[in-house]
Amino acid sequence: MSTMTDKDVGRDEPPGQDDRVTLLDTMKSIGWAFFGVRGRGGHERDVSRFKPAHVIGAALFGAFLFVMVLILVIASVT
Repeated sequence: MSTMTDKDVGRDEPPGQDDRVTLLDTMKSIGWAFFGVRGRGGHERDVSRFKPAHVIGAALFGAFLFVMVLILVIASVT
C-alpha cells in the first residue's frame, strides 16, 4: 500500500518531479500566460513551484521580446 499525501492527489507527474524547475519551464509558463491560455490547474501548480524572481525575470524578458518584434514589424512595413 502506498502512502499519498494531500499534495500528491491529482498530480500528473510522479512525486519529487516538482523539486527542480528549469528556465524552459518558467519561459513556457510565461509564454502561455501572455497568450492567456493558462488553465487553473497549471497555474496553481506553477505558483507553488516557481520562484517569484524567476517569474518576474522571465516576464520582463518576454515583454522585451514582444516589443522588439513589434518594432521590427513596424520598421519593415514603413
